[in-house]
Parts: sequence; structure tokens; C-alpha cells
Amino acid sequence: MFKKILIANRSEIAVRIIRACHEMNIEAVAVYSDADRNALYVRMADEAYYLGMPQPSESYLNMDKIIDIAKACKAEAIHPGYGFLAENTEFAKKISDSGIVFIGPSPQSVKAMGDKIHARRLVKAAGVTIVPGTVDPVPDVRHAKKIAKDIGYPFMLKAVSGGGGKGMRLVEQASDVESAFERASSEALSAFGDGSLYIEKLIKNPRHIEFQILGDKYGNIIHLNERECSIQRKHQKLIEESPSPVMTAGKRSKVGAMAVSAAKAAGYYNAGTIEFIMDDRGELFFMEMNTRLQVEHPVTELVTGIDLVKEQIRIANGDRLAFKQSDIGLSGSAMECRIVAEDPLNDFAPTPGRIAYLREPQGAGIRIDSGVYEGFEVPGWYDSLIAKLQAHGKNRQETIARMQRALSEYRIVGISTAIPLYRWLFKHERFIKGDINTGFLEQEMDGFTKDASQLWIMAAIVSGMSEMSNHKTIEAPHNEANGSKWKTAGRINNLR
Repeated sequence: MFKKILIANRSEIAVRIIRACHEMNIEAVAVYSDADRNALYVRMADEAYYLGMPQPSESYLNMDKIIDIAKACKAEAIHPGYGFLAENTEFAKKISDSGIVFIGPSPQSVKAMGDKIHARRLVKAAGVTIVPGTVDPVPDVRHAKKIAKDIGYPFMLKAVSGGGGKGMRLVEQASDVESAFERASSEALSAFGDGSLYIEKLIKNPRHIEFQILGDKYGNIIHLNERECSIQRKHQKLIEESPSPVMTAGKRSKVGAMAVSAAKAAGYYNAGTIEFIMDDRGELFFMEMNTRLQVEHPVTELVTGIDLVKEQIRIANGDRLAFKQSDIGLSGSAMECRIVAEDPLNDFAPTPGRIAYLREPQGAGIRIDSGVYEGFEVPGWYDSLIAKLQAHGKNRQETIARMQRALSEYRIVGISTAIPLYRWLFKHERFIKGDINTGFLEQEMDGFTKDASQLWIMAAIVSGMSEMSNHKTIEAPHNEANGSKWKTAGRINNLR
């Protein structure tokens, strides 16, 4: 087994990987930028090395420097986490060529599935159902209009090398094609260095369902059930759960087999995710593959009992999978809320700053994957994700109840977060019933902003951190709609 692993990432995912390394008696090496000099993961690592300026191009995207550090400290493997260089073919190849092990799939698989067009061709040939659309890049606006006549409006323009909602535009009518094509191509070129686009037929109000897969270097591949990720904002996931409230055992088996076939077609090993969308008839279509660990991987860990990061390390070490498909169970229900430093009452504007007070929830069925601490200065240079809150229960009802309780306990003062939105959402009748789709927030957000305009929430926004720090008692308005009779600044301020 490896003795030392370098983690080419930051924040909560770096903390998560460090913990797995320590449990496996492996030394963990951190790298950091100026903005992360005092970060939690840097403090937890066995060794930490300076990368550069806060700009990602000068630090976490600096492939050569990361590899040089790994060589200098004699790390035998590099774990990329997610984001940054996690799905970069060149990075994976450079690591392998340097004699260091990349904890992830082969560079060939990263390249094959990172090219969305190639991935669509590959899985279609393997018998996997894909969203109707093109299997070749669309060269120009004229061709886009011609294709639209065949598949009909509305449709989506998507970046061939894309991800995270970048280089993506909805086209609802012919007059929108030209401007949408130009904007999507320009954004894709800026984000990925590749402005090429493809077309997919729009499936209105779909559910987003993905299957976690795991494979070793000997051709053994299994799936670890599904996660539903339909609560999103602008194609960015906010809440994930497993199992999906609409998945049956028969459909799980069928679609899981499709996910395994897709991974086998790419010669895949290590952890990955096959993403599908479900239409209103319950049909699932392949959308893309993420060739890395997902942000939401703890949801799968809670319902299967399998530590995905440890399995990634074992597979990279050359170990065979220790279990077969028949060994994979499904224990209860789990959900995750992404705790992002964003203000849901201000169009989710990022809110970097100092965390003046922090109390994280605990108790039965609650897990926190966090990258921050009280007094930490959340930088504005990177993704706004600062922590992930997970709840696990014997069924969906208990999981929701535990998440409601955990969210009510969560206190973060000094920055705005999405916690108020989650408190509202976890009491929403449609969400509780499992009546969700990727347009849920867009459809229901007015309800949140209307509730947020009530005096008791507005008082929370303006009450100030000093009240929290001193625990001064102030009078909060009573609101029959939410049953609030809160009296203390501590309880009021926790909404921000």
C-alpha cells in the first residue's frame, strides 16, 4: 500500500481525503495557495507545501509544480479530488509519465468520457439509451438550425468539453439560435479552451439521476445504486439523495446495468458516475460521465457502507474489488445539502469573508464534511462550497426529519450561506412528497423570497454579528405561518 499521497486540491474534499489516508496509515501531503495558508486541510495534513498566488492558474491548476512537489516529498500517488485538474487528461498523463500513480481512471478513459460527443457515441454503441441529438459537433449556426428542424424546439446547446453548466444554452425558437450559439461557444472556449458544441433535445422538467460506479484494473465493474440530484440552480446541484424516491428495484437493476455497460465501453476503472435524466414517463437517458469522485459521494457511502475514497486508493494501488454486485445493499435513506457561501436572497451572490461564529450540528444520523472553522477567512477565489451536511435515516421520512433538525442547529455567522433556503425547502410539501425535478427551484423560488420578506427573517438579516457574539436577548416577531416565538439573538442570527 502507498505510504504517502499528495492531495492536489483544497477545502472540504482535501479534508475528506486526508481522513481516509490517516485511517489507512498513509501520510497525507497538502498543497496550498496564499489564500489557503491557514486552511483546515493544511493544518490536518502531515506535510504541506506552498503552490503560489491565489489565482487557480498560479496554484491549483499548476500541473508541473504539483508534480514537482510530489516528487520532492516522495509521494507515491496523487489524488485530484474533484474540480480543478480532476478530469484533465494532460494532468493524468503527466502524473503517470512521471512514475507517480494517478488516483483515478486511465488518461485514455478521462479523454474518452470527457469528450461529450465521443462519450455519446461510445455508450450508444454499447446499447445505452442517449438523449436525442447529435453525435458530432455542430460546426455553425446554419447547421444548428437545420438540426433543430429535425429534432424540434426547444433544445440545448452544450459544450463538447463542458461541465458545471458552462457553455450551455437553452434555445426555444429559431430566432434565438444565433445568439445562443455564439454565447455558448464563447463561454466554452473561455472555460475549456474548446468552443465546439453539440445539440441535445430538451427534456422538460426532468429528474437528474446518476449511478455511482466502481471498477478495478482487472475489468471488474459494479454500480453502487443511484443518487437523485434534481434540486439544482443553473445546473449546479444543491441537494442530493439516495435512493431516488421514484426508483424501483427493477428499474435500478436495469439502469445500473446500463451504467456498468457504459463504464466498460470506456475501459474504465476507479470511481466514476454515469449521469442520466428521467423524463415524465420514467424513461432514463444517458447524459454524461464524470470521471472522478463526486461532491455528493457521501450519500452513497451512507446507504452502502462503502468508503469510496478508500476504494479509490486501493484500486489505484492495484487491488481487486473486494465485493461483487450482489454484495451491494441499500441501507435506509441519505441526503446531502451543499453548504455554499452564497446569499440566496441576493441571487446567490458569493459571500467570502471571516466566519465569526460556527456551530455544526451533530447527533444521530448526521455527518459533516467541512473545510472551515470559526475564525477562518473564506476566500473569494474558488468555488463557494465550504461544507456538506448529510443526514441518514431508516427511510426518507426519518432522513428529512433529521436534516430539518440538523439545519435548525447549524450556526454560521459572518458570511451568508444557503442554510435558510434549505430550512424552507425541507418543509416544502412538494419536496417532502418527492415531487421534484431540475426546475423545482425556478418554479418555487418565489415562495422562498416571499417567506424571506417576512419580518422575522428580515430581522435575522439585519440583527448583526455582535448580537450573536454577546448572546444579547432581543425580541423577535411572532409569525403564525412559521410558528416562530424566537427570543434570542443566537436563534435569530443563525439564519444567515
